[in-house]
Order: sequence, then structure tokens, then C-alpha cells
Amino acid sequence: MPTLLIWHGYKFRFYALDRGEPPHVHVVKDGKSLKVWLERMEVSRNVGYTDREIERVLAVIAEHRKEWMEAWNGFFGI
Repeated sequence: MPTLLIWHGYKFRFYALDRGEPPHVHVVKDGKSLKVWLERMEVSRNVGYTDREIERVLAVIAEHRKEWMEAWNGFFGI
């Protein structure tokens, strides 16, 4: 499970078992979880985050989207 970034306690990561799904990132902090599709920049699943937190997290993902897409492809051998 590669961790891509830790930002203000938010951990942005992939899970090895996500092979076969479109590129996405999981964001975890304090028992909360968010899954965001990287290509569409859409929230797939939210457990506990407020709209304001999601807005901040999406801005961080947008900044790193290209490099994380490349990391996804490298990690999964695509």
C-alpha cells in the first residue's frame, strides 16, 4: 500500500488490491475515508468527511493528479 503523500494528517494512498479498477486514490484520516477517481476527479465514496474537507482534499489531489496517475500505472504495471 504505497502512501503518496501525508498532508496535514491526511494520508493519500493506493491499495494493492485495487488492481483492475480505474486509477484512484484513498484518503484516510482519523477513521474517515475518501476514495477519488483520478481521471474524473470525482468522489467515489465518502465516509465521514465534510464538504469543506473534501474541497481541500480535492485541491491537493488536483495538484498531484498527473504524477499520481503515473505512479498508479507504474505500481500496477500498466
